[in-house]
Amino acid sequence: MTVTTNPIGWREHESAPQANPATLDALRELAVSLLSDNMARASGMVGLRPYHQPKPMAGTAVTVHTRPGDNLAIHRAFDFCRPGDVLVIDGAGELTQALMGEIMASFAESLGVQGLVIDGAIRDVGALRQRDFPVYARGVTHRGPYKNGPGEINVPVTVGGMVVHPGDIIVGDEDGLLAISPADVEAVIEGARRQNAKETAALKSIANGCFDRSWVVPHRDRMMNG
Repeated sequence: MTVTTNPIGWREHESAPQANPATLDALRELAVSLLSDNMARASGMVGLRPYHQPKPMAGTAVTVHTRPGDNLAIHRAFDFCRPGDVLVIDGAGELTQALMGEIMASFAESLGVQGLVIDGAIRDVGALRQRDFPVYARGVTHRGPYKNGPGEINVPVTVGGMVVHPGDIIVGDEDGLLAISPADVEAVIEGARRQNAKETAALKSIANGCFDRSWVVPHRDRMMNG
């Protein structure tokens, strides 16, 4: 990955290699909760919520670190986005100024971006909620953004308490958001598929009146005595 000669606070890096489309298709078929359970239940972005009609999201992270309440770097980041990417924006969780609204979301969708993840505020939520283009944000305000900078593109960011690196695979559904390293994604998918099979069998056993809860008392006793 190369970097421009821009000074600190204005640096721009090339976007990372994209995930295999087949991998993204597989991730869209699995609940984020299943994927998260196979990452030790210790990963994920918290505090962000969806503002769109339900639709699973998966794509390669293009990251932005911007000054809170300022979206100049986000506008520039569109030049780094490719079809299949997810734009991940670290706005430090600031809610006093919206970083974007319907117009920027519409432009992102026109580029083939798979969704927006914004640790900051948005606006135009009435319009965004009518669409299935994925938009996740920390909150809402009618107040618009500034456009002065600084901001950096394709650098490590922190969104919802999770560090996201350029090129990480971002998945999202109604339960929330997760970033998966490309080096780990196949193992996470395999584990999630196994767990999905177990949970499907558990639901079937409940329907048949034979749900196994025999582990509960021994586990309680072990915790009490351990």
